[in-house]
Amino acid sequence: MKYLSNPPDAASLMTSARSFGNYDLSSALADLIDNSIKARARSIDIRCVRKADGPEVRILDDGSGMSAEELYRSMRPASTNPDHERSPDDLGRFGWGMKSASLSQCRHLIVLTHQGGELAGASWDLDDLADWKMGILEDAEIRDLASQQLLERAGTEIVWSKCDRLSEFGHVANNGFNDLVAHAKRQLSLIFHRYLGGEEGLRKLKVIFNGDALKPADPFMRSHDATQAQPKEALTLDGQPVEVQAFILPHYSKVTAHEHEQLGGEEGFVRNQGFYVYRQHRLIMHGTWFRLVRHGELSQLVRIAVNIPNSLDAMWKITLDKADAQLPTGLKSRLKDIVDGLKRKSGKVFQSRGGRIRDEAGKTSVWAKYVRNGEVRYYLNREHPLIAGMLEDEDQARSRAFAAALGIIEDCFPVISIGEDYSSRPEMMNQSVVDRDTFIEKLDAALPALLVRAEGSFSTLRGILAATEPWSTQTPLVEQHLKEKGWQ
Repeated sequence: MKYLSNPPDAASLMTSARSFGNYDLSSALADLIDNSIKARARSIDIRCVRKADGPEVRILDDGSGMSAEELYRSMRPASTNPDHERSPDDLGRFGWGMKSASLSQCRHLIVLTHQGGELAGASWDLDDLADWKMGILEDAEIRDLASQQLLERAGTEIVWSKCDRLSEFGHVANNGFNDLVAHAKRQLSLIFHRYLGGEEGLRKLKVIFNGDALKPADPFMRSHDATQAQPKEALTLDGQPVEVQAFILPHYSKVTAHEHEQLGGEEGFVRNQGFYVYRQHRLIMHGTWFRLVRHGELSQLVRIAVNIPNSLDAMWKITLDKADAQLPTGLKSRLKDIVDGLKRKSGKVFQSRGGRIRDEAGKTSVWAKYVRNGEVRYYLNREHPLIAGMLEDEDQARSRAFAAALGIIEDCFPVISIGEDYSSRPEMMNQSVVDRDTFIEKLDAALPALLVRAEGSFSTLRGILAATEPWSTQTPLVEQHLKEKGWQ
């Protein structure tokens, strides 16, 4: 057999590298922060600014820096073998991270570094890549480009220019650019929340993004008194440790509007329930059940942290952009047991908030019941202000139709089905509102009719709300919402 050297075309390969993974601004920056953590940086400064010729991004750390040889090696595409053993704090894997992440957002990458009093700099320019021509910067060029902090101490500074992926045709509107930056801040606060908070014995990391210090966004709200943290479980996979801990978040009535918004994220509670997979305490992915249960089958408040070592990357099939993974078969059965055990516990958070038919002085319930001659019957309370208002409609035909509808609902009350479900699957029973925004939306829909019932008096309206289900169960939230509406 004969062999022929057949290397890839430099421009084609490096341009293709822009599409390795599924990077956005936040995940690209996260890849660079991984390198800074490996370099034992304590502080990272990120600058995303708009300039006349387009956006520019700078990432500066105070880590150990690199020698010129180390820099040139790190700039080499696929600089490390993903199968080689790495130190436990190494958050890289493929040797593509810095290059693919950076070039996913820009066409010109410059890396400047300072170690032992020596400066070094190198660059890749996608518009000038003939014969793998990597740029080596002269000392004067480095000093002209580098920030003053890098010139004075060890560390590394990365500069992205020609940021065509952060703009459209070289231009980006103020609002669009600000939205990109705001989203990246939120994501990085979540991805590195354990490092930002110095959790799990980690060296505390400080990240400044456009002048703002990032605060850890704990997806489990462990500092809240109402969060139910389950015991940690130490599992093993291929002889390596995997740490698992489940959390049941507080009911929305027990958190502030800001806390509720932070926990729900941009896609809401349903999309944020499930497993949170960490690799060396760095969040890789979240919002998945790995097909062990369906989304929404458990309470929206259930989240499970899984921390894996980098030695299990291959088994978890960690992707290049470190944003996805696959659950190994060896863990499916044990994690399924953990999920099943959470069903009853998580359901109680909402069952305790659900409606209960009881006689309380001054309280008006939605449902009522009577017991006569050994027979129990449930009916909708005609004294409930919303129901009473509909029954007293001046349009007699509409009022009679509404009364008939109530009768049909009562006659067809699914007693047997409810009884069977509760006896066999009590943890699945949940009839109460599970989302703060939904509760407020339904309150807003009812307020006009209730205000009419209160004859326009805000004080009377408050009395009605405080004494009527379901609003009487969430009085602090109702009062806060009325205050925000200016209904004093």
